[in-house]
Amino acid sequence: MKLHLFHALWGMTGSLSEQLHRAKQHGYEGIEAPMPSQEQQNEFIELLGELQLAYIPQIFTSNHHEESFQEQVERAKQFSPVLINSHSGKDYMSEDEQNRFFEQALRVEKAAGIQVAHETHRGRVMFTPKATARVLKLFPDLKVTADFSHFTCVCESMLGDQQEDLALIKSRALHVHGRVGFEEGPQVPHPAAPEYANHLQQFETWWDEMFHNPIIPAQPFATFTPEFGPPGYMPTLPFTRQPVADLFQVNHWIAERTRKTYE
Repeated sequence: MKLHLFHALWGMTGSLSEQLHRAKQHGYEGIEAPMPSQEQQNEFIELLGELQLAYIPQIFTSNHHEESFQEQVERAKQFSPVLINSHSGKDYMSEDEQNRFFEQALRVEKAAGIQVAHETHRGRVMFTPKATARVLKLFPDLKVTADFSHFTCVCESMLGDQQEDLALIKSRALHVHGRVGFEEGPQVPHPAAPEYANHLQQFETWWDEMFHNPIIPAQPFATFTPEFGPPGYMPTLPFTRQPVADLFQVNHWIAERTRKTYE
């Protein structure tokens, strides 16, 4: 399996140029981030070309979800992305609303000619294994960005009682997010900490199973984005708001560990 690591720009500091040069200097094959503002678009495209970085755009549906999805996919095409990662719908949508959205999403994806992976994410349609499995059973062509840290947080468990739904979700993963969650939150303070060794082992087992599913090995390369988040996701010290770990170092620790596993 050929693995390409993508650097998440979420929470990173510095100018756009500094962030992309940092990704290149640390051996990432691409970046994952929301699409740039119109003012930064030309610079963004030029930097991707100059540094030979691939791109996974993140899109976020809102209000009129079907229309916003189509508009963002159309714009994302300008960047020649590897794939599109979509935060799709809302957890409060009725099943009929969800079905209409994903029917339209698959039509838009086919017309665009770019693969779309819908992220398993809190607050979205795919916020639990059960909710995700329901739509995957209904739409065989639907693919996911697998971020099980949301599931462990929402379900307050390591998901041992949801193996059937997890198996289906793992089989439909196109893209993987490398964040380690736990029963009380979406990310552990640091994945190298020995007190979270069992959580890290479980997540790495899930990632490996997805890398060997029916979808990912058929791609030119597997895509993996370490995506620990800044304060808000990352715990902070009381009264100071100082993060307990360095965000770039935490993500890069996961990146290097995963690269060594599959090199």
